[in-house]
Amino acid sequence: MEPTTKSSSVNYGLYLGAILSIWTVLNYGTGNLELLVNFWVIFLITPVLIISFGIISTSKAKAIQEGYINFKEAFTSYFITIVIGIVVSSLVSYLIFNVIDTAAGLELIDIAIEKSVKLMKRFGAPADQIALQVEAIENQDKGLQSQLLQVLQGIVIFSVIGLIVAAIMKKNKEE
Repeated sequence: MEPTTKSSSVNYGLYLGAILSIWTVLNYGTGNLELLVNFWVIFLITPVLIISFGIISTSKAKAIQEGYINFKEAFTSYFITIVIGIVVSSLVSYLIFNVIDTAAGLELIDIAIEKSVKLMKRFGAPADQIALQVEAIENQDKGLQSQLLQVLQGIVIFSVIGLIVAAIMKKNKEE
């Protein structure tokens, strides 16, 4: 049976979610929690991975349709992939750090505070600003509602990129 664009997108989303989840589980399992709050991983490697999977999914959907895809189909393919990947990864992280091992979740917060303080000191931030940042991190809501909001924010940000990808990838059939 030929794969459909939606089934292909779902598969790529599951692959993305699995890769991001495995990264989290491996770092949790080895006790290397610092990599989970590493600047380069959070702001460079993970976004590049998510966007790459969205682009690959869109490209595959275009190939399934013999090289033609309209804007809506291109965006839908990208969107399905990133949503599934982000949701699966976030669910795994939530379960590990808020249900299974809350102590590791607290350790992650301590590491994030430590890294923030170091970075702010390196840039010459005043002590009162550093104290405010530490307080903000400590008081940040760690509940399910807050996690869902973060997931939605990520989806919105990556969707904007998906609009650009869809505009670049679209190719309508000539009539």
